[in-house]
Amino acid sequence: MPQTIAIVDYNMGNIHSVYKKMTHVTSHVIVTNSAEDIAKADKIILPGVGHFAKAMEHIHSLGIYDSLQTHAIVKQKPILGICLGMQLFANISEEGNVAGLGWIDAQVIRFRITNTLQYKIPHTGWNEAIQAKDSKLLHNIEQCSPFYFVHSFHYVCNNKEDILQQTEYEYLFTSTVEKNNIFGVQYHPEKSHNDGTQLLQNFINL
Repeated sequence: MPQTIAIVDYNMGNIHSVYKKMTHVTSHVIVTNSAEDIAKADKIILPGVGHFAKAMEHIHSLGIYDSLQTHAIVKQKPILGICLGMQLFANISEEGNVAGLGWIDAQVIRFRITNTLQYKIPHTGWNEAIQAKDSKLLHNIEQCSPFYFVHSFHYVCNNKEDILQQTEYEYLFTSTVEKNNIFGVQYHPEKSHNDGTQLLQNFINL
């Protein structure tokens, strides 16, 4: 049977563009904030644009926190976090100083830019992603391919083995993580043309 992909809508924006892009690569995709739908799905996407603390508040208030923990950690369903969705995988963020989902041993910090004339915050636009290890998520995507970013905060991983790609914006930061069944991208594959489409197709094929 075809796999069902659940895009989790926790009221933080960017859901429509991710759904629209996903419908180009599969017809078996739903948008949901239901713990029951998350339980039935084969794979999960956690997108989002907005404030970390508000996002965690919504995840708890919608009653999907436990379902996400069960299906990502216990049942180990493949899950992809996009932008804020990836940041929520971390232990904690400076954006609100609240705990995240705790799936990746990392902190989310605001950019520490010194050359503010050259490097603007939020970091917006196309930048290369440098691959740090092999991954099925990056199948048929060339090393240092450009992806589209919009963010003011970034990952600091405590375990370097979790780093899949890095990007330079005055300094190197973690732009993609992978740990077992958990994948996160700081950039927006839904806005990253052919390479973004390939990445989403790779996630479906995992």
